[in-house]
Amino acid sequence: MTTTPQHIRNIAVVGHQGAGKTTLVEALAFATGAVSRIGRVEDGNTVSDFDPEERSRGMSVNTSLVSLTPNDLRINLLDTPGYADFIGEVVAANAVADAAIVVVDASSGVQVGTETAWRMARRRGIPRAVVITRLDRENSSWDETLESVQRVLGPECQPLFIPIGAESEFNGAIDVLNGRAYEGDGRNPSDPPPDAASTAADARDGLIERIVEIDEDLMMAYLEDEELADDDLAAGLKPAIQSGALVPVLPACAASAIGVWPLLRLIETTFPNPLEAPPLADDLETDPAGDPAAFVFKTTADEFVGRLSYLRIAAGTVRGDSHLENAREGDDERLSGLSHALGKDLQTAAEMPVGDLGVVTKLSGTTTFDTLRKAGSNLIVPPPDMPAPIFAAAVEPRSKADVDKLGPSLARLVEEDPTLRIERDRDNGEMILSGLGESHVQLAAGQLLRKFKVEVDIRDRRVPYRETVTAVGQAEYLHKKQTGGHGQYARVALRVEPRERGAGFEFGNEIVGGAVPRNYIPAVEKGVLESLPSGAIASYPLTDVRVVLYDGKHHDVDSSEMAFKLAASQALREATGSARPILLEPIQSYRILVPDQSTGDVISDLNSRRARVLGMEQADDPAAHSYVLAEGPMAEFLHYATDLRSMTGGRGTFSWEFVRYDPVPEHVAQKVRQLAETPTAT
Repeated sequence: MTTTPQHIRNIAVVGHQGAGKTTLVEALAFATGAVSRIGRVEDGNTVSDFDPEERSRGMSVNTSLVSLTPNDLRINLLDTPGYADFIGEVVAANAVADAAIVVVDASSGVQVGTETAWRMARRRGIPRAVVITRLDRENSSWDETLESVQRVLGPECQPLFIPIGAESEFNGAIDVLNGRAYEGDGRNPSDPPPDAASTAADARDGLIERIVEIDEDLMMAYLEDEELADDDLAAGLKPAIQSGALVPVLPACAASAIGVWPLLRLIETTFPNPLEAPPLADDLETDPAGDPAAFVFKTTADEFVGRLSYLRIAAGTVRGDSHLENAREGDDERLSGLSHALGKDLQTAAEMPVGDLGVVTKLSGTTTFDTLRKAGSNLIVPPPDMPAPIFAAAVEPRSKADVDKLGPSLARLVEEDPTLRIERDRDNGEMILSGLGESHVQLAAGQLLRKFKVEVDIRDRRVPYRETVTAVGQAEYLHKKQTGGHGQYARVALRVEPRERGAGFEFGNEIVGGAVPRNYIPAVEKGVLESLPSGAIASYPLTDVRVVLYDGKHHDVDSSEMAFKLAASQALREATGSARPILLEPIQSYRILVPDQSTGDVISDLNSRRARVLGMEQADDPAAHSYVLAEGPMAEFLHYATDLRSMTGGRGTFSWEFVRYDPVPEHVAQKVRQLAETPTAT
């Protein structure tokens, strides 16, 4: 079908983990004829949870694109994960959506993932609707859930439909504005049950207050107690929703497809098309006949198809096999395999107009958040602000073959998921993989095996302790060896002195009278430098020291650079041991966003981690949150992401950065030394 921008709806389906987002998408796909039955998440047969990892976990971990075509519309649904470790997927989906459906479980009410998704959509400035699902279950409550929605998300959330029946008797919805009932899936209207009239009337008052809020004529008529015509209220519904003055709330049971058609009609009649929605970038050309451009919001690797790039058409019309320039690299890209997506199934498209969402295959150098544009254009779609990683772990390849493939495979993962980061620890050579939580990093390890056939182990990263000295120490070492012919001879006397923290290493030469010939002094310095990575306490790097060569002796025949280097290495070790060496540990600063009710628990926990609380700041978030500012040793915060979520009910998050190295308390240093002396199991 040929689609115009006016007939496109791009909608992110968001909410807490397990609220029923995927099942709602499945019900919408079933209602529009895209699938023949409603799949079940627990059975692993839904359209949008097609990744093997999702099916094994029974939860969404990726955003899936499900494109439906009812009534000459193209509804592009973005089914997002609700677990906090995969919040980057929600950020990317929000960046290209024009509206959001916030799914709330009727037996659980508003949860932390609901609040997070709500804030994202509100910051983006896109209209929202709330769908209260699973109203057929025991202990589900429309009234209690609606109260939770209005209390936490805001009074702009008003029921546009109210349920018919409760729990196992739930069988449909009543339109609050026109009083008509929609039983079952809601295709055909009927008269409402007599006992629902008063409930619908009460809900209608709250709805009208929101509709008239942005229409001056309707507001005046309302204040003067004039009767408002249904047609006028219906006409005011779309601007009220698109302005955010009204967030309609609808009841549903997705597993039975109850309440699905009222939602589809709401999408068709009130949600914005791409030309009415907030633009992806300033000065975007909205004319489908203009210069084409596209924004890649997601990249995945498929073992059969290869690289898949999910894109939103940012300008003009993109046609299959057209060529666009990568704005970051300047390279030409051929957009082969232009398709709409129904989960993993791709449906070839000849062209896509501005605002549409689709997929292309096998782009060579384009990665997530790249802009593709006509050569010579200056257009760039700014990428969304992604959350910074809060958990880091070491990645160890299991075999030599895995070692060779690890680097490129990790780079591919980061291309797909911008919330992952990789770095090489300079102190111990570990490959560090950072993400939004332990599950996020473990999932990445699973993807390395499944997609790239690289087997790895994930373990805690080693804390990069260092060593220094607190006093002046000195030692001399004689290296003498006779093996027949030329022997080996060198005597080196070194003095070790402490330097200020962070000053690093300095080498000094106080040789007079040629006790050590000038041509051997570089060998002494080299021997010292090569020994710095292995200190005297627990073999951690030695830092913030000045090493001075003050005496020595050579032999005209047997001395050599190698002999002086070996003597310097041993002399440094002995001198360091006499200079009261200590362990240093990395100290990091933490900025922890905490709900006010959890502040006491968080501060108490920080004290138990040898952290120092520096103060507090009020957060800009309209919810009751504060920032706790602290400094603490890295060793105590390796699993802080998981612990903080537990303390705050998933509402806490944090960022950190390295500050300095501080001395390790003696009782902790003793444990570090014992671990260093323990042989590694093989």
